[in-house]
Parts: sequence; structure tokens; C-alpha cells
Amino acid sequence: MKEVILTPEGYEKLKQEIDFLCNEKRREVAERIRVAREFGDIAENAEYDDAKNEQAMLEHKIAQLEERLLSARVITKKEISKDSVSIGSIVKLRDVDANKTFEYHIVGSAEANPAEHKLSNESPVGKAIMGCKKGETVEVSAPRGALKFKILEIRAA
Repeated sequence: MKEVILTPEGYEKLKQEIDFLCNEKRREVAERIRVAREFGDIAENAEYDDAKNEQAMLEHKIAQLEERLLSARVITKKEISKDSVSIGSIVKLRDVDANKTFEYHIVGSAEANPAEHKLSNESPVGKAIMGCKKGETVEVSAPRGALKFKILEIRAA
């Protein structure tokens, strides 16, 4: 399995999600199964089948997350470069053509969430700026054409 790179916050969030699924969510599903059994014959019980399917999907998700946690490498503050873009950096970029400024937290693919301005190191923009320094301009090929970004600022998260 491929190494999963996480920030300390991402590692904690993953542990909390596993804890929630293993405790609260498992209890919820077990209660659904118990209630569905009371409806009578299990062979023709859609509620029971649905609850059992949910249980199977939940167990699969827990196994996936636990596997991700086992193969996780947490980035330490010392590893985050302030001179060049790396995982854990917060980068301020300016779209040269649109003249708009964006700020992104560069994270591993497991933590990526564009809505929270968390950009994966494996995304097109993330790949293009990895290792670059403040003041550099990078070109990123995107579905709608090439984009140019100037790196305005790099700091550790």
C-alpha cells in the first residue's frame, strides 16, 4: 500500500473518525439490526437486509481507514520548508491572468479538500508548485487551458 502523508491535524481527524465509526456508528447500526429483527421473518425483511448492508459497508470503511492510519506518515514541523513549497506549507498564489490571489494549505492526497483550501500535493496545481520558491511563476495545464501562478508567500502551517 502506498504511504499516506498526513499533517498532525489530519492524523488526529482520521483517528477521531475511526473512533466515531467504531463506537457511535456501530452502536447505531446494531440497534437498527435489533429493531429490524423484531419485524419478524428475516428472510423477507427489507429493513433487516438494509441494516445488514449498512453494517457491511461500515465495517469496510473502518478497515480502510485503519489501513490508512497504519500506513500514515505524519509530517513534523521540522520537515516543512519555509523556503520552498512542501506538504504542510501554506502558499499564497496569484493567478497571473485573472489577477486573483488564493491561499492553499498543501496536504497529502488523503486530506485534500478544495472547499477548505486544502490542496493535494498530487493535484495538478500541487504538483506544479511542489519544490518551488517564493517569487517563482509556474504554469499548470488545466482542462480549460494553461494557468500561470506566481508564488507570493510560503509559510509553515
